[in-house]
Amino acid sequence: MNIPAKLIIAAQFYPPDTTTTAVYVGKIADSLARDRQVVVISATSGSGAAGHPGKPEIVELKSWNPQKSALLRRAVAMCLLAAQMFFSVLRRARPGDIVFCVTTPFTLPYTVLLAARLRGARTMLLIYDLYPETLEAAGMVRSNSLAVRLIRFANTLLFRRLDAIIVIGRDVPPLIEKYRGVKAGQLHFIPNWALIPIGHRKTDPASRFRAPDPSKFTVGLSGNLGFTHDPATVFEAARLLRNETDIQFVLSGWGVGWAVLNDLFAKDKLENVTMFEPVPEEELVEFLSAADLWVIPYRRYIAGVSIPSRLYNILAVGRPVVVTSEANSEGALVLGEDAIGWVVPPENPAELARAIRDAARDRRATMDKGVRAAGVAERYREDVALAGYRQVVNHVARGRTRR
Repeated sequence: MNIPAKLIIAAQFYPPDTTTTAVYVGKIADSLARDRQVVVISATSGSGAAGHPGKPEIVELKSWNPQKSALLRRAVAMCLLAAQMFFSVLRRARPGDIVFCVTTPFTLPYTVLLAARLRGARTMLLIYDLYPETLEAAGMVRSNSLAVRLIRFANTLLFRRLDAIIVIGRDVPPLIEKYRGVKAGQLHFIPNWALIPIGHRKTDPASRFRAPDPSKFTVGLSGNLGFTHDPATVFEAARLLRNETDIQFVLSGWGVGWAVLNDLFAKDKLENVTMFEPVPEEELVEFLSAADLWVIPYRRYIAGVSIPSRLYNILAVGRPVVVTSEANSEGALVLGEDAIGWVVPPENPAELARAIRDAARDRRATMDKGVRAAGVAERYREDVALAGYRQVVNHVARGRTRR
């Protein structure tokens, strides 16, 4: 009797953490546990639990998680976590097992997958953020710096030895294939999915998120804004549209980008901008449904670096989107395939303002884009994505991917 290979998932974030990464990894682990024994090594407080049939076994590591603004302490914390994960995987992995690592934090794959190779286990990597490209796009490092060269060297050693690399955007493979020794057969594209029920929602004039005047064309910005986002472009676009009395901006979220927005709003309280505290999960559908148009603002050079997972939830409620990015980014590709939004150059408030003005002037056409968006969201369903993960794991277990 053949016993399916054990799967070890190494991830910093896992439920009960409510971040998008944790939610996705939790659902992936639950799905893969239907076919084989799954052990999740997590650094999320409260995630630890004894495994039982049909569910993953959770091994919880104690970790230090400084604030994002404390960059030096966060770097130390990431290195300490990577070391903990190395020994935890080394202790549990056996020949024939599969070790599946997530690129959060970016130090994790190097130690986790080294431990897997030392134990003779097969290896998989799920890339949510690609480093050092993310750091370069955020302007945190220079492309010719020693740190970048060291990370690229480590990636070259890592990527070519993996059995499978899963990417969540079609713009990622061209960047990975630049590394010597990587083959196309290693790469598998499995996009993220909508985390809310799919279906076009009509705008509710009574929604508190459309106050003070529900008749205005409402432009929304939400979610986590990290170093690769450019929230200032949205605020400057609002400034350019301040005399368009029928357009209102509603902004709510968290992350370093929101500190930028709050500072801008404190200096210039634009009447066409409404700032909300982070919207709780139970009000997310109402908030997303309240806007007529959503904006996802990125900095330059983010194609293949940062994937707009929030896009799928926006499509799920039936709203069009403006993405500020290069034309070859995953978000731009999704919007362009079915004409469900606008793609404008990044860091260009004038072009963003123009797209918003055009959308507001033809509300019927904008609403039609939203109706189509809900149909497109059906392609990005949870069951479709999870079936893709199960297929890749099964192929790795059978030795059908490159070793």
